[in-house]
Amino acid sequence: MKSIVCLTLVILAVAIAFAAGEEPASPKPQGMSLRLELFVSDLQKSIDFYTKVLGFERQAGSPDYVPVRSGAVVIGLGPAAGLPKRHHFNPEVQSGRRGLGTEIVLEVDDVNAFFAQVKSTGYTSGLSSLRKQPWGATDFRIVDPDGYYLRITSR
Repeated sequence: MKSIVCLTLVILAVAIAFAAGEEPASPKPQGMSLRLELFVSDLQKSIDFYTKVLGFERQAGSPDYVPVRSGAVVIGLGPAAGLPKRHHFNPEVQSGRRGLGTEIVLEVDDVNAFFAQVKSTGYTSGLSSLRKQPWGATDFRIVDPDGYYLRITSR
């Protein structure tokens, strides 16, 4: 009988909170950030792309791992050749393109100026024109030396 009363009280409390428009509290992630790690064929070529073409700053790393940063965005670059034998991105495990199904979206303050900066470097791999999209954003697309697909857009 006690357990039925307790269960009824819990159900009643949830129903009252729901009726009042309140949702039961749920845990929310705190202090979360995002760091992408890209496994690349030629580490120096990728460092050059992210620093010289996209303007990231090289951070302290190691010979086998170099983070680059632009504001709150950090991309860790590591050689694909150094991956453990059974790693998901190792060519023996997966023969498809790296990052297939992923679009890395970088939001910048001024997409027009950023596009002009990228064009001035002479890098053209996968570089699209600057476009106003039907959903209101203006953006362009570019592909890094390993085929990772990036969309650059304004906030």
